[in-house]
Amino acid sequence: QLTLVESGGGLVQPGETLRLSCTASGVTLDHFTIGWFRQAPGKEREGISCISSSDGETYSAAPVQGRFTPSIDNAKNTVYLQMNSLKVEDTAVYYCVADGGWASAQAMCEMLAPPYGRWGQGTQVTVSS
Repeated sequence: QLTLVESGGGLVQPGETLRLSCTASGVTLDHFTIGWFRQAPGKEREGISCISSSDGETYSAAPVQGRFTPSIDNAKNTVYLQMNSLKVEDTAVYYCVADGGWASAQAMCEMLAPPYGRWGQGTQVTVSS
């Protein structure tokens, strides 16, 4: 059974960087699409960056384009989210999710919602001065 564990969250100041990790166990991530979603207090969960493990295709949503970059290390069965130039509005719980059968990383980011997919427990990112 696939289990995902996120790490790397924390408290940072605006303009700083963080790198989140999502380590999978139980199943290799080959042929999955992996997404980073976030949920801020009082808001719906949104897909922000997704990556296909088979061909490396990536997608990042408009609010994070040019600042956030997903990547995958298949040897470590781990997906990363590099977050640069963090803003106060990036404050949220960040989740990684793995799912199969998506035509594109963009489609997964825009359409996936619980209960579909295998989700991690989330990691808190707080951006505050």
